Amino acid sequence: MLFQRGSTRRRFLQDAGLLAGGLVTAASVSARGDETVSLPFENGVRPLVRYPQKRPLIRLTTRPPQLETPFSAFNEGILTPNDAFFVRYHLSESPPMEVDADMFRVTLSGRLNRPISLGLAELKSNFEPFEIVAVNQCSGNGRGLMKPRVGGGQMGNGAMGNARWRGVRLRDVLNRAGVAAGARQVTFNGLDQPAIEKTPDFVKALDLDHALDGEVMLAYAMNGEDLPMLNGYPLRLVVPGYFGTYWVKHVHEITVVDDVFKGYWMATAYRIPNTPGSCVEPGTSAKSTVPINRFNIRSFITSLEDGARIKAGVETRVRGIAFDGGLGIAEVLFASDGGRSWRAARLGEDLGKYSFREWTISFTASEAGSMDLRCRATNRIGESQPLDPLWNPAGYMRNVVESVKVIVV
Repeated sequence: MLFQRGSTRRRFLQDAGLLAGGLVTAASVSARGDETVSLPFENGVRPLVRYPQKRPLIRLTTRPPQLETPFSAFNEGILTPNDAFFVRYHLSESPPMEVDADMFRVTLSGRLNRPISLGLAELKSNFEPFEIVAVNQCSGNGRGLMKPRVGGGQMGNGAMGNARWRGVRLRDVLNRAGVAAGARQVTFNGLDQPAIEKTPDFVKALDLDHALDGEVMLAYAMNGEDLPMLNGYPLRLVVPGYFGTYWVKHVHEITVVDDVFKGYWMATAYRIPNTPGSCVEPGTSAKSTVPINRFNIRSFITSLEDGARIKAGVETRVRGIAFDGGLGIAEVLFASDGGRSWRAARLGEDLGKYSFREWTISFTASEAGSMDLRCRATNRIGESQPLDPLWNPAGYMRNVVESVKVIVV
């Protein structure tokens, strides 16, 4: 591991050649020559770059670093490798300038009976360890595919990942501090900072009941290793089933408040139309909005990509993944004819209701030509994916049935 106890982000930057006038620049990382990927939308060409602790990922921005997972990584297994996990920051002074595991503290204050401050060693030794497998997905995953196009990071479908998170339940930590009467929400702040004072600090909030549900956690490890720096080292909030905007990285301040938090990233940003499907007519604005919250249901084919060539008369095995916001996947249907007829796929091992669920199916193409392959997931209360894309002004929550077009030879 690059980070051991007592290591700092300054060492992280020096080791990577990233410390240059305090800035992470485009020249600071290792690029794979002129290698690029082309995402399936206009102006979709992106460079592949290598950051510390990461394999080559798709770069969206440099400052702050925003890196998308190449989609082929999702065919490697149900758990997304740490070095392939996507990276999303909001503030330009990210990741934070200094992180020392021995000196790091997370403080709990506000409407508490006993405000406390805890180090990593105390979290690991004084609380029951907790593990959960859960998907972290950016709210704008797939935004670049929206039609009409919308502003914001133009991503393909690689701004997601599934990991086994280990840490402590937020409930246990809050109970140790003693939540006082009248508390309503809990806010979370990370070590990342804005470059100028006028930029709102990235602070998120959860209702108290949600924070105490026993699943929201403070994670210090993923997939059996310390968190990578770019994924929140040394401590991050994990909010299973909720979009990644709530998964605050480098979390060091937790505050219990007696009202609905009205910070920018809750009251203005990351809001969705208050309508069925969280959508409006393309090109229009929502009359009212609510904070984005749980995932909707999604599924993907991972073993084949657009333009893949398969053989006529030979059985082709197709693999994919499906997930939702925690109700659990009940069924995945597959169509090899553009969605005219569907067959049930075989579901793989269930790692929990918040995890990717593998599915597989085989089919045989009878003759040469082109084929339109699709998959459609349904969860345990009957929610499924729309056949036609839904739209909202922020480009959030895309979950239309996706199409993979292959060539039969």
